[in-house]
Amino acid sequence: MKVTQQQFDKMSKKASKSTNSVKNLVGAFLIGGAICTIGQALLNFYLSVGMRQDQASTLTSVTLIFLSALLTGLNVYDNIARYGGAGTLVPITGFSNAIVSPALEFKSEGYVLGLGAKMFVIAGPVLVYGITASVLYGIIYYIIHSVVK
Repeated sequence: MKVTQQQFDKMSKKASKSTNSVKNLVGAFLIGGAICTIGQALLNFYLSVGMRQDQASTLTSVTLIFLSALLTGLNVYDNIARYGGAGTLVPITGFSNAIVSPALEFKSEGYVLGLGAKMFVIAGPVLVYGITASVLYGIIYYIIHSVVK
């Protein structure tokens, strides 16, 4: 069956789901804002109980990572992401979700070859290139600053 470009375009448009950009933007703004607000509330709480700024910041990050992983495990984070879209990609919670999701998907294959091996399927390339870039930056920084001295 031969299909012309016009026929293909027509079939493609018919099969494609249209998106509502305004709805997506509002959802991302509200969910991303809610995640950031929760983070700020946690920070304020930890500071109010007498923690130093660096301790409170670290505990806020750990709490957000834990909550994201927990909600991913309970299949709640995916439901939030359906409404919030890119708003759920707030770096720390989105990264936690990106690590936990593949691990849960492959847990039936065992702890080592399933959960352990697949945990970094999505986040692995981010880690590899991020670490590589930071090492290269560090080397360049060292070279420049040792020449200046």
